Amino acid sequence: MTAATRAEIDRELRSLIREIPNFPKPGINFKDITPLLAKAAAFRSATEAMAAPFASDGITHVVGIESRGFILGAPIAQQLGAGFIPVRKPGKLPHTVERVDYKLEYGTDALEMHRDTLEWGHRVLIVDDVLATGGTLKATCELVGATGSELIGCSVLIALADLSGLTAMRHWRVHSLLRY
Repeated sequence: MTAATRAEIDRELRSLIREIPNFPKPGINFKDITPLLAKAAAFRSATEAMAAPFASDGITHVVGIESRGFILGAPIAQQLGAGFIPVRKPGKLPHTVERVDYKLEYGTDALEMHRDTLEWGHRVLIVDDVLATGGTLKATCELVGATGSELIGCSVLIALADLSGLTAMRHWRVHSLLRY
């Protein structure tokens, strides 16, 4: 991808992400990617650009984090010729799961993945929409690591540079298409 093309994609995608102040609670400026998803060409450009840095890494599985990570992760998996695995909040998966609990700014949460989906020898890319403080993405890295598979990296549409997520994820390879 040329620098001009990269700049054009960046400009196009940014124009399709709207900021919703004070959502879901006061003080948070939510990055709404719905307009981007609604434009077929922009959606395709975003997922292609998120997959591109990992195209030669032999990815066998893409793990998408609930819920927008599902939307972005599935087409990325198809582009990479990989399987897709959802990571969900507790109680959403019907089979035996691996679970990881993690801390939030105010409390705790957990993520689950079917226990039989990843194993030694699998090469995994994790996908999500936004990297903020890094708690969810880091927990998903731990979930993948517990399977014995190889975590190749993480690809996110947006990284919020003024929050601690990029620092929290410094031990993993993280590609962010856009930084705010």
